[in-house]
Amino acid sequence: MISTERRNPARGLLAGLAVAGMAMLVAACIFVPGKFTSQLSLKADRSFHFAYTGEIVMLPLQKSKETPFEPETCYDDNSDERACTPAELAEQKSKWEESRADKQKTDAQAAKALLGGIDPSDPRAGEEVAAKLRRQTGWNNVVYKGDGRFDVDFAIGGKLDHDFTFPTIEGFPMANAFVQLSLRQDGSVRIDAPAFGPSQSSGNMMGAMLAGMNSDAGSEAADTDSTSEADGTFSIVTNGEILANNTDEGPQNGPGGRVLTWKVNARTPAAPTALVKLKP
Repeated sequence: MISTERRNPARGLLAGLAVAGMAMLVAACIFVPGKFTSQLSLKADRSFHFAYTGEIVMLPLQKSKETPFEPETCYDDNSDERACTPAELAEQKSKWEESRADKQKTDAQAAKALLGGIDPSDPRAGEEVAAKLRRQTGWNNVVYKGDGRFDVDFAIGGKLDHDFTFPTIEGFPMANAFVQLSLRQDGSVRIDAPAFGPSQSSGNMMGAMLAGMNSDAGSEAADTDSTSEADGTFSIVTNGEILANNTDEGPQNGPGGRVLTWKVNARTPAAPTALVKLKP
């Protein structure tokens, strides 16, 4: 009997893992920065002010690229390549279309669960997210520009007696952090900005692996590089004691205290991080 194709025993397993891991992939990177300016002012007395002005891109709302059908190689009984028959090509394409439809359904369900019930395929989804943000404290201006892209003006301040994460969205079970402030018992605060780093930082290695599985499942591999869209500057101004940081130039003198500055783009070598000592 003539064999229509050489079976890859790992293919089905990879496809199953890709579907099962889609929720993890979406959660790993829902938002990425676009063009932006962000600054954190951190005082020794624990007062703080954080601002982010510019673009935020919501990946689940962006239009995905369709991968065209590519026929698999057919083989004869001697495992030599041969031309596929029209019937074999039709069967391959039918299975590919069925697999793609199943994956699109699974992806949509996972995305909807992670977006607080918002259907990313709904044309009104972007404005619905913008409306959620506009009613939250700190979001002074939010404009949906289409294709998952928002123009925002965010600013908030207060007393740093608790951890802080930006962004958070009402009704969303989870969202990846742009900036995180973590308080320690000794009065120091650790500042991390995982979304301002390269794809190798944070949890994006898992995202890249799952994207590869998705490719084996017959879909376009997801772009998990968090800096691919980013073009901006993140700075910290503080009169506290800077215990550690990973800037290129180190602390510089400036209005309000010492200033740490990171340029964020596709060439950023590592996600910004710093440790600042405040009053206990």
